[in-house]
Amino acid sequence: MKKLLALLLCVAMIAALFVGCASEPADPDATDAPETAAPADSDIKIGVVLVGDENEGYTYAHIMGVRAAVANCGLDEATNIVWKYNVKESSECKDAIVDCINQGCTLVLTNSYGHQSYAQEAAEEYPDIQIVACTGDTAKASGLANFHNAFTGIYQARYVAGIVAGMKVNELIADGKLTDKNYDGENVKIGYVGAFPYAEVISGFTSFFLGIKSVCPNVVMDVQYTGSWFDQVGEKEAAVALMDRGCCIIGQHADSTGAPTACEEAWAKGEVVYSVGYNVDMLAAAPNAALVSPTNEWGAFYTYAFKAVLEGTEFATNWCEGFETDAVALTPLGPNVAEGTQEAIDNAIAGIKSGEIHVFDINNFTVGGAKMESCFATDTDGDWTPDADEAVFDGYYHESYFQSAPAFATIIDGITPLN
Repeated sequence: MKKLLALLLCVAMIAALFVGCASEPADPDATDAPETAAPADSDIKIGVVLVGDENEGYTYAHIMGVRAAVANCGLDEATNIVWKYNVKESSECKDAIVDCINQGCTLVLTNSYGHQSYAQEAAEEYPDIQIVACTGDTAKASGLANFHNAFTGIYQARYVAGIVAGMKVNELIADGKLTDKNYDGENVKIGYVGAFPYAEVISGFTSFFLGIKSVCPNVVMDVQYTGSWFDQVGEKEAAVALMDRGCCIIGQHADSTGAPTACEEAWAKGEVVYSVGYNVDMLAAAPNAALVSPTNEWGAFYTYAFKAVLEGTEFATNWCEGFETDAVALTPLGPNVAEGTQEAIDNAIAGIKSGEIHVFDINNFTVGGAKMESCFATDTDGDWTPDADEAVFDGYYHESYFQSAPAFATIIDGITPLN
């Protein structure tokens, strides 16, 4: 990707991102989300097929993105949008897409990786309808001109969130607040709660780790997988296990407030631990322990897609944008970030935009003690292992270049998956 009680809303919106993969270079001409447009005066209908509803944070982010695009393109939600909520990752998805088409939709978007195969089937049967599988990875291989994948460059925001965490670690070191428990030899221990050992998650925690190391080189990171995108109890237990190992920062690519809540409870008891969340502001769950969250701003893509259909312009098979079009962002900083953090964020984002900073610069990490000289980005045979499209050139791994969703799936030195 609610209107119940304020407290419920804070909790519900925390379900973050579930994603997948895509393929083909991102469109270099993709546009910024424009300022609010004059009314389009259009009869266009757009179908939005969602795996959840406003009570689930991942879908909520997509809903808000669609509404931003409606405003940016001068459309009317009631007239131009056909909503389909809580659509299962089954033939129910194709039925929902077909129903949208029967209602006159010329663009239909789905938001779950599990929707992708059904979206592709529909694209094959309805070649005049533009169909998007957000977070998918088969659009390029399908060869269908009307089938598309999309994702954001969230790895950029994770890297910058890592800088926030690294500056906090430096402050804790300088203030003498860390104990022997927080060290593995000379290195400070960081923890990360991940959903699954997929490329999306691996790319995310690697970006986060590299961001930390850019300002605090002597760190190592343990990763605890939960086996679920959303598991409040499991994510909390994983965070507690990482804290028991001495981790003083807990990052996450999981969808609930479980990890931030665990950090807040430990912080209240006097433990030195802080949280970096995902996709939404975690301050409601962890007002003292939360530092920041990297977020996806789906309005950038939806505005691009709506405009492409409205104006009859080229529609990229794969779309991926980051800070350059405000497709990713950081939530407001928590009260306990280190001094100078905002300036460091601003400098890092400027560096990413200018090309001065490359998140996966191969000079900044090793694999098995050696520099990464080669790594493929595209899985051509569906075995979950990239086997085509050399992504290492010009001194860095080009994430989301040959495919829109994250593809980096290598465990670099300094990171240890615990399960």
